[in-house]
Amino acid sequence: DFAGYGYANGVPMGGDLSKAPKGKAPSLVIRALRDPNGANLDRVQVIKGWIENGEAKEKVYDVALSDDREVGKNGKVPAVGNTVDLNGPSFTNTIGDALMFAHWKDPDFDPSQPAFYYVRVIEIPTPTWAAYDAAFFKVKMPEEVPMIHQERAYTSPIWYTPGG
Repeated sequence: DFAGYGYANGVPMGGDLSKAPKGKAPSLVIRALRDPNGANLDRVQVIKGWIENGEAKEKVYDVALSDDREVGKNGKVPAVGNTVDLNGPSFTNTIGDALMFAHWKDPDFDPSQPAFYYVRVIEIPTPTWAAYDAAFFKVKMPEEVPMIHQERAYTSPIWYTPGG
C-alpha cells in the first residue's frame, strides 16, 4: 500500500516537513503512472526552490529516466526519442515507460534554508492539438506553430521550514 504507507510515515503533497528529523536532508519517494489513455513517461524531475540573498532560486534534478537512459557527464539528459507521425497524426508508446519509481534525497540540503520541493513528470513527445486540427481541416500550419510537444504534470509542493 504505497499511498497508505506514505501518508502514515511521510508528508503528502502540499504538506510541510515540520516533523523532519533535525538537520537531515529531505528524502522523496516518487511513483508516477501514465494516464491509461495517454502517452508513456519520459522522465521524472524534482524541482527545488528557495530564496537566497532576497532572490528566488530554483534547481531541477532529473531523478528517473525511461528506457535505461542516464544523465550525461555534462548534466544533460539524452532525448527519449520521438514516435510522432504528423500524417495521422499519431504516436506510439514504444518508447518511454508506463510506470516510474524514484527515491531522491536532496544533495544540496541546507537545514537553515527554507525550501519547497515539487515533482514534475514529462511524457514522451505527442502531437499538439494544432497537429490534429491541421490534419482534420487539411491545412498547413505556419512554421511557428508547434506540432509536437511533451505534456507535463506537476504535484503540489512539499514545504521545508527550518525548526518547523
